[in-house]
Amino acid sequence: MKPEKILITWFTAVLPVFGGLDLRAAEAAPPRPNVLFIAVDDLRPDLGCYGRDYIKSPNIDALAKNGTVFQRAYCQQSVCSPSRTSVMTGMRPDTTKVWDLRTHFRDAQPDAVTLGQAFKNSGYLVQGMGKIYHGKLDDEPSWSVPWQTPKAPKYVLPESLEMEKAAEAATGGKVPEGQGKPSKANSRGPAYECADVPDDTYQDGKVADLAVETLKELAKKDQPFFLAVGFVKPHLPFVSPKKYWDMYDPAEIKLATNRFVAKDSPEYAVNVNDGEIRAYSGIPPTGDMPEDLARKLRHGYYAAISYTDAQIGRVMAELKTLGLDKNTIVVLWGDHGWNLGEHSLWGKHTNVENDVNSPLIISAPGQKAAGKTSAALTEFVDIYPTLCDLAGVPLPDGLEGVSLKPLMDNPELPWKTAAFSQYPRKSDGQALMGYSMRTDRYRFTVWVHRDDHTKVDAIELYDHQTDPEENANVAKDPANAELVKELMAQWKQGWRGAKPPIAAVLKASN
Repeated sequence: MKPEKILITWFTAVLPVFGGLDLRAAEAAPPRPNVLFIAVDDLRPDLGCYGRDYIKSPNIDALAKNGTVFQRAYCQQSVCSPSRTSVMTGMRPDTTKVWDLRTHFRDAQPDAVTLGQAFKNSGYLVQGMGKIYHGKLDDEPSWSVPWQTPKAPKYVLPESLEMEKAAEAATGGKVPEGQGKPSKANSRGPAYECADVPDDTYQDGKVADLAVETLKELAKKDQPFFLAVGFVKPHLPFVSPKKYWDMYDPAEIKLATNRFVAKDSPEYAVNVNDGEIRAYSGIPPTGDMPEDLARKLRHGYYAAISYTDAQIGRVMAELKTLGLDKNTIVVLWGDHGWNLGEHSLWGKHTNVENDVNSPLIISAPGQKAAGKTSAALTEFVDIYPTLCDLAGVPLPDGLEGVSLKPLMDNPELPWKTAAFSQYPRKSDGQALMGYSMRTDRYRFTVWVHRDDHTKVDAIELYDHQTDPEENANVAKDPANAELVKELMAQWKQGWRGAKPPIAAVLKASN
């Protein structure tokens, strides 16, 4: 062999692994995955992929076919800021100290590394738009570039605008919504609007426009991206273009069958006169909703889901057009659930199943069980470690969830024994916290005094095998005395005692 060929052969064989670095492997390694992070406000699991065939959600359903639908995913508190804070910090409300709509998590956790920061620290370009954190409680360190939300009108119909103006004049203006300080009854405009306008008239259409344009710019860069896109519908008011209202026949819309407070539940467990929906014009300040109004509100909520679904479809279509879909992790989550008349409720702000169970869908390149549904008990604090695990991003200390990646490859794995949520209340001047535990069969809620968790004020127990709607609290039934003791012992162990059996997970994964 000629000397020059010997030299070439030596360089080809030795140079790629010189110094322990195998350049051939580096060249063959796939690029780091992008992340498309989609948040939807007030979305309960009313989607086709969750078995609600009366809902028109083709684009979210298409995402589900390429990912994992987590059927029993639970938020940590059923109100916007505490829930979103838990997702973005990977910590529970008692750690972030965010139990309301006014407190910023950095007051208690100034050094927290948010989900966005974790990806930014790993070389990702992290950008957010629309509703990710709650309103003005944004977090500048989470983003590589400033977070932004396009401006858009809340209403467009003259009669809606006039109603809003009249409501503000009659009540002296709006009162900020928040626990303990609900908005004044009828202080806002109408609770719904059906206008024959283009999609980008309202905020979600504009957010989709911005997301599409942003994806085009991100596709030109060599840097992997984490793009957070937040949609506000179906949050009140239930406003969407007419074509989405036209997808539903009002005569076929069914009302809740359990329009009553759960039997033997504590009087403070739910607030049937919740200030959120009562703030809108035309809504009775107290008491039940007339059936025609209840049906109209449901119609508006369904239309708003389909409107947001269409905007998500536009973003997903652009992802595919740009050739980014094959290397992008997509996660879609609703920050908490919502009641549409169940338990006489029209909102969230409770520990009931309808409020704390919300959609969670994750799709990742190369996952082994795409298109499957997992019935495992999962929590929103799990989103942070899951995305880091899927993208190979190092985890900071202090996270209080676990990665769901094993379930995406095998949805039948043994998993958590319980999921935990909470909600604060006041009763007779006493500050209480309801800590709710969802097991495979039961919902078990213990109401304790916030200044002394050993003082139990009330207990709720609902058997989902016999009472899936949580219509009767059976904690005081003598026949359940031993069960209550067992659940109390499990409840006291808390979320740390409910973690997946790691040995079984590793064995099944291997």
